[in-house]
Amino acid sequence: MTEPFPGGVLDLLDAAGDRVVFEHLDRAVTGGQLLALVRRVTNGLRQRGVGPGDGVALLLGVSPEAFAAVVAAHVVGARVVGVRPGLTDRQRDHLLTDVTHRITDAPDTPSSGPVLALDDLLSAPDDGARPQVTARPGDVARLLHTSGSTGLPKACAQTYAALTAAWALKPDAWPPAVRELAARLDRFLVFGTLASQVMMEYGLLSLAAGGTLVTADPPAFPDAFVRHRATASVITVARLTRLVAGQREAPVDLGPLRALMVSGSPLEPGRLREAAEVLGPVVFHGYGQTETGMISMATPADEPGSLGIPPVDLEVRDADGRPAPPGTEGELFVRTPAQCGGYWREPELTAEVFTPDGWVRTRDLGRLDDAGRLWLTGRARDVIIVNANVYYAGPVERLLATHPAVAEAYVTAVPDDSTGEAVHAFVVPADGREPELGALRELVAARLGEACAPTRLTLIDEVPLTPAGKPDKRRLADRG
Repeated sequence: MTEPFPGGVLDLLDAAGDRVVFEHLDRAVTGGQLLALVRRVTNGLRQRGVGPGDGVALLLGVSPEAFAAVVAAHVVGARVVGVRPGLTDRQRDHLLTDVTHRITDAPDTPSSGPVLALDDLLSAPDDGARPQVTARPGDVARLLHTSGSTGLPKACAQTYAALTAAWALKPDAWPPAVRELAARLDRFLVFGTLASQVMMEYGLLSLAAGGTLVTADPPAFPDAFVRHRATASVITVARLTRLVAGQREAPVDLGPLRALMVSGSPLEPGRLREAAEVLGPVVFHGYGQTETGMISMATPADEPGSLGIPPVDLEVRDADGRPAPPGTEGELFVRTPAQCGGYWREPELTAEVFTPDGWVRTRDLGRLDDAGRLWLTGRARDVIIVNANVYYAGPVERLLATHPAVAEAYVTAVPDDSTGEAVHAFVVPADGREPELGALRELVAARLGEACAPTRLTLIDEVPLTPAGKPDKRRLADRG
């Protein structure tokens, strides 16, 4: 029987031995040294009674110790919650509801409940033995949060069995696009937090490919690429746009750069062509969801706008849920090896998205061409993607409608060079009132977070309707 995740990570670090696998500040950390950190944190957790099924929140940066804490929490079989920056207090409290332990590498980080300082965990003895993985395949390994329809994050529950089936640590199972990407991950730039699903998974792929993780905090592009001689990193559409503009105005030497992985937001073909012209053939465009992990990936050789050939089970279905004719648009349903099993303690929402026979409803629209390449054509859900994070329109609209100057409110996504997409609010004013953008931004930012605050405001007399009598968001967006 295959040892559950993170057994493969332990094997990887052990095999690396004296090879440098992590560079942080002025430190070069070998595989053996990183494995020793994992042992210490694992022993520290077990000394404090943390074991299979316990909830553990990670409030961590991108140091080798942070990496060790993520791996150790999985070694003991905990249910891991990564806490990302930028959440409101209300959203943060919601994430921590079912968590009994918090691990932090920043003692001044506000958090409620029992806190385990990473330095204290690292003071545990190193017995030199390979840590015993006590994770149970059927247990939830991590809760991956995305914005919910109420404005609070909803948690996708991924089991240890699903993590064990993931492709990152299995070179023999890498799809062609991933294999091409892996060959470029010699020096993978990490930033933000290693509790991030995307950052950790590409980090593991880099280690499995024989690469080294190098840290940048904060991630000032392009300086970080130059300073760390990075060959690859993850980048949002907005950051890519700024990088391309900067290289046009004041170019720096990005010679070592070989791969930028864009995901989380649509990448307009014209911007991709411009990036290729300025940066060279380095952009990989990934498509996936928190619920499923990677669904497909386009390499620099793919036609702009295409998302490559999906290496997973994918069906295009019509409005009745039946397979759509070849080449026609429909909603995408997928099955992936490492997909989540549902939403944590949300049975009704789970039933809407996860089918009994193992398919996941993406709520995205797309088509497959004659060569099997995937093209996205729209969304079946009403969302805005800001800095690669998904936010639902409904909570923003309901909150805006509570303002005394607002009779009705509707929001759509608008392209934004800083964040990829941003919120455009269309508002029917209350009688005798004139809503102001600043006041509406303040209202939304305080309750739902700055990312949901509208950046544009258009006053309308009435909302256009579809033939079915529903608000016509497409016509509103066309006005913007």
